[in-house]
Amino acid sequence: MPFSQEPLFIAGTLCVSVFFATWLNRFSWGRTVGTPIWVILICALFSNLHIIPSAMDGNPIYDGVFVYLAPLGIFIALLEVDMKSVKKAGFPLLLMFLLGSLATVIGVLVAWFIVSPQAEIGDLAPAIAGMYTGTYIGGSINFNAIALHYHVNENGTLFAAATVVDNLIGTPWIIATLILPKYLQKLFPRKKLISVQSNEKTNGIESISIASFASLLALGFLGITISKVVVSYFPQVPEILVLTTLALILAQFPSVQQLYGKHTLGYFLILIFLAVIGTLCDLSALAGIGSLAGTLILFVGILILVHGLVIFGVGALFKMDWDVVAVASQANVGGNTTAFAAAESLNRPDLLIPGVLVGSLGNAIGTYVGFAVAGML
Repeated sequence: MPFSQEPLFIAGTLCVSVFFATWLNRFSWGRTVGTPIWVILICALFSNLHIIPSAMDGNPIYDGVFVYLAPLGIFIALLEVDMKSVKKAGFPLLLMFLLGSLATVIGVLVAWFIVSPQAEIGDLAPAIAGMYTGTYIGGSINFNAIALHYHVNENGTLFAAATVVDNLIGTPWIIATLILPKYLQKLFPRKKLISVQSNEKTNGIESISIASFASLLALGFLGITISKVVVSYFPQVPEILVLTTLALILAQFPSVQQLYGKHTLGYFLILIFLAVIGTLCDLSALAGIGSLAGTLILFVGILILVHGLVIFGVGALFKMDWDVVAVASQANVGGNTTAFAAAESLNRPDLLIPGVLVGSLGNAIGTYVGFAVAGML
């Protein structure tokens, strides 16, 4: 096994990227970028320099992050959620998410007529349009469901190219949704639904003890185990919803509220997840795709541009909280995990649960809308 493929080396590099991203945040110019964006950029650089492999190439560490660490981070961070703030944020976020879903469909139709992908892709072009509709309303589950139905996965080159471009364009949009609220708030101030967390948490200074650390990990691991058991008996229930419900119930107990380090540990695991997302921005993966890459990049680029203009434009028109707009857009484009990461990174605990819930709603409706678009085209 090449040294760069060694799981322990990859794990160490991901942690190093989080360390340097946090260190850069100590400087005024570094804070203008923000720790989550630095993590993504550092790991994107490491991946393209082949210091570590892309997550698209597969590795036990990346699999572990997606399957275990990301849900663990979500669970632990949710243990500090204030239900009163969730009530205020839930409905506005749902409205913006539904608008974002409509914006995705509009973006696909605009891109279809501008790019005419059928000239390059052929008969599978409507299926590709449906796949991107599904994934930018819900997530990769919808992307793969539509691909399987239309047998796009049997065309290895086309399926690989569609997947690469999805990650290549989706990752910069994660960065954009973290940057835009900060600058839009300065240019066009909007009243936030709640005040942000205390400086103690935003600066990453939080007390933690061995007892609290052990308790949080125990709760997290057991919560994930219980959610998997529940889903094994009720497979129609999304696992993330079971996990969210468990965390939400536990968060109401005074003994859990008194545990220290929930934000620190949960945020660290979310940053590790974002580090892996950064490796997906693999430019070298486009080398073997040829002209197909240009067609797909243009198609998806226009799709995302239209989506962004519509959701942020309407958000501006109705004077919506910029953070709500950004998290809603990320719930569309990246799914519930990246929506959660965006809410956590924007220091908006009131948007954590609504972000997960609307992301799960996207999983539910994305495939249907994707099939509708593919059939229409």
